[in-house]
Amino acid sequence: MVQIIAGKKGKGKTKYLLAGANEAIDKATGSIVYIDKNGKHMYELSNKVRLINVAEFPIRSYNAFIGFICGIISQDHDIEVIYLDSFLTVAHLEEAEDLTQAIDDFEKLGEKYGIRFVLSISRDPHMLPANAVDKVTIGL
Repeated sequence: MVQIIAGKKGKGKTKYLLAGANEAIDKATGSIVYIDKNGKHMYELSNKVRLINVAEFPIRSYNAFIGFICGIISQDHDIEVIYLDSFLTVAHLEEAEDLTQAIDDFEKLGEKYGIRFVLSISRDPHMLPANAVDKVTIGL
C-alpha cells in the first residue's frame, strides 16, 4: 500500500511524516523505518523508529534506490511502515513517468511484503501522475 503526502516545497510535509512515524511506533507490533536525505530529524523521531540517512550510501539512480529498499526489506521481515521523506530526491526521480513507475514498484512491494509506504512528494497534488491521485492522503 502506498500513501502520499504531496505539496510544494516548504509546505510542511515533513511535519506530517514525522508525526505519522511517531504515532505509528506506539501502535506497531513490528518495525517502523524512516528514510531521509540527511539525519537532521534524528531528535524529532522516537528512538524506536529506525532512521536511515541515504546520503551515507552510494545511491545514484532509481535502480540503486529500489535495490536499497529491497535490501532493507530482506533484512527485517517485521517492517510495517516505511516513511520516505523527500521521495523525489532520495529516489533520484525527475520525470513524471519515472514517478509513475516508482509508485507501481512500491505498490507491488507493499502488497508482496505487507508494508505500507508513506511518501513525501514535493509536487502540487494536481500535478501527480494518474496512478498517484487516489493515493494522496494529505495534499498541501
